[in-house]
Amino acid sequence: MKRKKNNTIKINKYFILCIVLLFIFTCYRAVYVATSKKVDGINLTAFANNRNTAKETLFASRGTIYDVNGEILAQSVNSYTVIAYLSPKRTTDENNPQHVVDKQATAAALAPLLNMSEEQILELLNKDVYQVELGPGGRGITELLKSQIEELNLPGIDFISSTKRYYKMGAFAPYIIGYAKADDEGEIKGEMGIEEYYNDILKGKDGYTEYQKDINGYQMPNTPSLTEEPVTGKDIYLTIDNNIQILLENSITELLKNYSAEWLTMTIADAKTGAIVASASKPTFNLNTLEGIESYINPLVSYTYEPGSTMKVFSFMAAMENGVYNGSDTYMSGTINVGDDKVVDFNKGVGWGRISFDLGFAYSSNTAATNLAFKLGRDKLKEFYTRLGFGQQTGIALPKEATGKINFKYDIELANAAFGQGILVTPIQMIQGLTTVANNGVMLKPYIVDKIVDSQTGKVIESGKKEEVATIASIETTNKLKDLMYDVVYSGLTDAKYYKADNITLIGKTGTAQIASPSGGYETGEYDYIRSFSGIFPKDDPQYILYIATKKFVGPISEVANLVKTTVEEVAKYKNITETESALDSSKIITLNNYISKNVTETKDNLTSLGLTPIILGNGDRVVNQYPLKNTVVVSGSKVFILTNENTYTMLDVTGWSRNDIITLCKMIGLNYQINGYGKVISTSLNVNDKIDLNVPLVINLG
Repeated sequence: MKRKKNNTIKINKYFILCIVLLFIFTCYRAVYVATSKKVDGINLTAFANNRNTAKETLFASRGTIYDVNGEILAQSVNSYTVIAYLSPKRTTDENNPQHVVDKQATAAALAPLLNMSEEQILELLNKDVYQVELGPGGRGITELLKSQIEELNLPGIDFISSTKRYYKMGAFAPYIIGYAKADDEGEIKGEMGIEEYYNDILKGKDGYTEYQKDINGYQMPNTPSLTEEPVTGKDIYLTIDNNIQILLENSITELLKNYSAEWLTMTIADAKTGAIVASASKPTFNLNTLEGIESYINPLVSYTYEPGSTMKVFSFMAAMENGVYNGSDTYMSGTINVGDDKVVDFNKGVGWGRISFDLGFAYSSNTAATNLAFKLGRDKLKEFYTRLGFGQQTGIALPKEATGKINFKYDIELANAAFGQGILVTPIQMIQGLTTVANNGVMLKPYIVDKIVDSQTGKVIESGKKEEVATIASIETTNKLKDLMYDVVYSGLTDAKYYKADNITLIGKTGTAQIASPSGGYETGEYDYIRSFSGIFPKDDPQYILYIATKKFVGPISEVANLVKTTVEEVAKYKNITETESALDSSKIITLNNYISKNVTETKDNLTSLGLTPIILGNGDRVVNQYPLKNTVVVSGSKVFILTNENTYTMLDVTGWSRNDIITLCKMIGLNYQINGYGKVISTSLNVNDKIDLNVPLVINLG
């Protein structure tokens, strides 16, 4: 008989012990995790909350940039992208379709609005996707175009909303205003000019909404949310006058249609305050598209170059202030030896014989400046240049301002520095230095921001204002310099004679500087120069400072002078700047009477007899308003707008009018307007003698 096998399994006591210990550890770990706030350095409460909490950024509305007259230059606007829902699953009610049903009809309706062909749109609508963007024509569209598309009531067509920066005038003062664009997170950031310098002030403060979310990412019902509202950015008003700015830009554009230059920059500043009223340059670019941009450097503050003889204004000023200048003293012009080098006058070193230092300034004599520099010495000339702000930033509120360079050590370097070679300056430094001449020796800090305003309350947060840097020279010195600068333009001795203006006394100093060659020495081509002009007008009571510089201008310098002269004359007319009888023919100066409540016919006859051009608005018999107002001083030939007591208006022939004149007409009669382009009026949306409907904006085309 066989014995049965024993099937009993014996479990090792150590194995049982391990199981027990593992169980105890697991229980301990569970209790620890349940009661502890941190595990392995992780805050479990925060981890859980983060997994169930959504936080959405509420972007602040960016502040608006205006010119000094309140014209919008940069603003944030709503932008939209057109999308089409293609999936039939979106539609739950056949009577109210939520997807594109008739693709052919939809493409035909949208094509002309999106500037795309029907075929392009159909190709997008035929894709096997849930939704599709109708680009490129449907990207970044305006509120107006969105409304036009909505009026079509096309099933399945919708919009994605966003914000973008819009520059109303396109290629207007681009280096001053700068531009801003959205980054990958949707935040708009300034990348040049005022947009960059004042980015933190313009952008405001973003807010947020925080809430508990469910597994699908939606807010859980009956749970609280936390919202911090965004704070709108501040508005910035520039010192730029858009009328003068447009004048500069148009003038430069016209000049460079026929001639070329590597670059040209022109700036006008208020001589009484240091405010920059206009600054234009070429090449330029469109702020909305960045089309045409060649450089991200602002010519006004970042271009450095050798200024040439415009620097003689300051070297002669230094000589006067240090007591080493006597205008009637004489010297031998032509050539002067400086060690192994020679300094020669521009007429190939021939000179004009023995002449006075006053006459040497009018001739722009390099040997005159050299003689004075040696009398001064290196330390005194350098110290004086430093006091004028050369070799350092002016502190104007624009990014990337350069310092320039005024280092000179050897005798030939001292001589060169006296007539603007071997040193580097910026246009803004030249303007700051010229404020000294215009303000009886007191130098003003140039500024570009008129005020910063809280857009929500209207409160002025910060105001730009006249800031005196230092008293650099005496009244006697600056009066003498103004006389010398007058002789430069009005003596007729040099090409500076081309700068002589007709209706205002423009004084100044020309400059022609050689361009340093990368291989050493200077370039030697016919047009390898930087030509410039420093101007102040009017002479006896300076109101404005003008500075222009151009590199490698290919054409006669008389054309640059004509640009300056025309600009000055237009600014004088626009700002009603007139002079004393000794400076301007008194028969051209008229002080306006008060014509309000007067008979229209008599007023018209009176204005005509004075050599003025009356613009009669309405068919009434009495004057109810006038512009310019009484006691305003105007020049013969100026327009005087007369508003009558009858408010039915017909369109006048405004062809050839300035932008300022057509705006005046519209404002006088209460007519809204839309201006396209720059320059003079070439056409409007109304024909001559058409009745004006004050409810319909007038479209004005400039060119």
